[in-house]
Amino acid sequence: MIQYLPFEKPIEALDRHVAELSAHAEGAEEARMLATRAQRLLADTYARLTPWQRTLVARHPQRPRFERLVAGLFTDFLPIAGDRAFADDQAIIGGFARFEGRKVVVMGHVKGEDTPGRLRHNFGMARPEGYRKAIRLMELADRFGLPVITLVDTPGAFPGVDAEARGQAEAIARSTEACLALGVPLIAVIVGEGGSGGAVALAAANRVLMFEHAVYSVISPEGCASILWRSAAQAATAAEALRLTAGDLLKLGVIHRIVYEPAGGAHRDPDEAVKRLALALRGELGALGSLSAARLRREREDFFLALG
Repeated sequence: MIQYLPFEKPIEALDRHVAELSAHAEGAEEARMLATRAQRLLADTYARLTPWQRTLVARHPQRPRFERLVAGLFTDFLPIAGDRAFADDQAIIGGFARFEGRKVVVMGHVKGEDTPGRLRHNFGMARPEGYRKAIRLMELADRFGLPVITLVDTPGAFPGVDAEARGQAEAIARSTEACLALGVPLIAVIVGEGGSGGAVALAAANRVLMFEHAVYSVISPEGCASILWRSAAQAATAAEALRLTAGDLLKLGVIHRIVYEPAGGAHRDPDEAVKRLALALRGELGALGSLSAARLRREREDFFLALG
């Protein structure tokens, strides 16, 4: 069952009516007409989403996340655990895999699929050991000449006292540095939320792709509203100002490509969303595969130095 967002109430009402009519043979024709109307309303609603509504879609609990995307995109996934310094952070998971037969390293933020999973993965908010694990994986990729694909989905790095005590800012900076220093292709995909330095630490890439209804920003709308207006209730206003949507970021040159989602968002048809992302990754890997290590580093550096 689809979980409807607050702005989808009219769509929910139509869908419920369609389900009720479909249960009776005499209502089949009316059900078909209403189903067509519901699809038109869905398409029209998602064509006019506000930045705040896109934020809600990016956070949708049924949105395909790391586990679903890895299962659909890759085979032979072999996760690597730990940073060999302190612990194994479950907010970032990564390892070796094959993409359409080609060996790659894949890593990303994991938010969890249910309450126990969200607690175990800390809602995708990594501690320093998570970023140091990412660095370890990038060094392995460089050593074996394997392209790196990152799946970014985090509200931001974990801001707890324990994380700060273990060098959170330094770990994020080192992870970003490791991205920029890679001599192999690096493709980052913003699949849900891309929050602040916690996202950039895995996204300083040769190609930054972004799902149509994902968001990518230096701060969450609620955080921005709390700073500027002293109230998280102004989150919708902050979302407008932050220019965090895929369309805005493509115009601003912050990302390279939008991966368009099925009608009504990726959560309504995860398999189709995976197919579209696979097509985009195939094209980007093909384009980057022939570039030298020096050119990959130079293009990455030029792109990020040009921002702002």
